[in-house]
Amino acid sequence: MEYLYRERVQSRITSWLFLVLMLIFFALFAWRFSALGFRVYPVVCLFFALFFLFYLINYRVLRIIISEDVVLLKFGFVRWKTLLANIQAINLDDSPAWIKYGGAGVHFAFVNRRYRAFYNFLEHPRVLITFHHKQGLVQELVFTTRHPQEVIQIIQSRLKK
Repeated sequence: MEYLYRERVQSRITSWLFLVLMLIFFALFAWRFSALGFRVYPVVCLFFALFFLFYLINYRVLRIIISEDVVLLKFGFVRWKTLLANIQAINLDDSPAWIKYGGAGVHFAFVNRRYRAFYNFLEHPRVLITFHHKQGLVQELVFTTRHPQEVIQIIQSRLKK
């Protein structure tokens, strides 16, 4: 398979955020476990520590691959594949700030009454893909790229064919 575009995106800010959250919850777990043993509060802290450890490992690198007929996003174990034939439009992301900066990794939200999937980091620009036909419940896809204009140009050039 020949690629039209490939990119690996990483985020120090996002990695540090997940590391700090993991360490806070591990510290809370150790502190409360030493006083209480295995009770609800220490177990909840351990759960969140492990949750952020998973995020730290899984959401380190976003891989973007655009081929002749597919856009593929790989975020650790989580993947998203969209046929270029199902792309209606591609633009810069227009999400409100509270959604744009409200999460990193993979998350979902309603924006302008449309259900969006987000594959993103906090500090990089994003592009928005609108689908002709929903993929599951998802009507739009947003993902981080360091080169949004190049990604938009490549995909738009494929849509015209």
